[in-house]
Amino acid sequence: MPVKVNIRGQAATPGSLADLLKDVKLKLVTISGKGGVGKSLVTTSIAVGFAMRGYRVGILDGDVYGPTVPKMLGLSDSTLYVDQKTGRIIPVVGPLGIKVVSIEFALPGDDTAVIWRAPLVNQALRDFISQVEWGPLDVLVVDLPPGTGDAPLTIAQSLQGGLDGSVIVTIPTEISRRIVLKSIDFSRKLNIKVAGVVENMCCFKCPDNGKVYYIFGKDAGKRIAEAAGVPFLGGIPIDPEFSQYLDSGRLHEFLGKDNETAKAVLAISDKLIEMYKDKLSQQTVPKEKPKRISLLKLPGEEEEENY
Repeated sequence: MPVKVNIRGQAATPGSLADLLKDVKLKLVTISGKGGVGKSLVTTSIAVGFAMRGYRVGILDGDVYGPTVPKMLGLSDSTLYVDQKTGRIIPVVGPLGIKVVSIEFALPGDDTAVIWRAPLVNQALRDFISQVEWGPLDVLVVDLPPGTGDAPLTIAQSLQGGLDGSVIVTIPTEISRRIVLKSIDFSRKLNIKVAGVVENMCCFKCPDNGKVYYIFGKDAGKRIAEAAGVPFLGGIPIDPEFSQYLDSGRLHEFLGKDNETAKAVLAISDKLIEMYKDKLSQQTVPKEKPKRISLLKLPGEEEEENY
């Protein structure tokens, strides 16, 4: 049956939800101090990059007010369902087997506004963490709402102790630089390792003459990362063809192309894979079946060890 988000349930204790994701090897969050810098683009691109390298990937679209992840993956018409036996939410499966959960899947239409106050948003986010049947994953990428306020704090605190890193997204402007430093401070105060900085809209390569233009400034993301003492993961250029693929829900197809923009995006995922290679290589320990002992064993019968 279609899923309904429980916005009236009792809030979970911060930190207690991390145990529900014990079958996920690597848990990353993407953060931006302000909207409009391409955080969801970076989230989805990282996820697709991991999937293209053969990893099992999930995306939790935590941007309740402006969910865009489903659109980029061509999943806008999908619906979340609840397993009637377990009562848990089944993620939508997208390109390359990527599992996706987003509030957009529970809305009646693309133009439906989510007019909720913070307590309702917080409970919906907790529901998405606690009620989803992710199954074994190599990496889960959580797209946090923009800013450093109540909604991103809810997810970060709910998963406190279970998050492995944050990816900070910026654009090369002075205003964005100031906000990015706040996002880095946000991560550090919550004891989340800063995996690195990604600079979206780093430059524009003219398709006519091949000349590169630094519209908003050059190497701003790298300077921010160096000043904060965190890795610089790379830049994503403005590319008209890239935008066309995004608008048509074919991000995965674009990243499969042999061009400079696709290579630049995949290089970000590759750096994260190298950074967390030990965690990604960990083996998942299968759950042992309980031993069954027959109390009514007949002479000559062997006891069955497992169900």
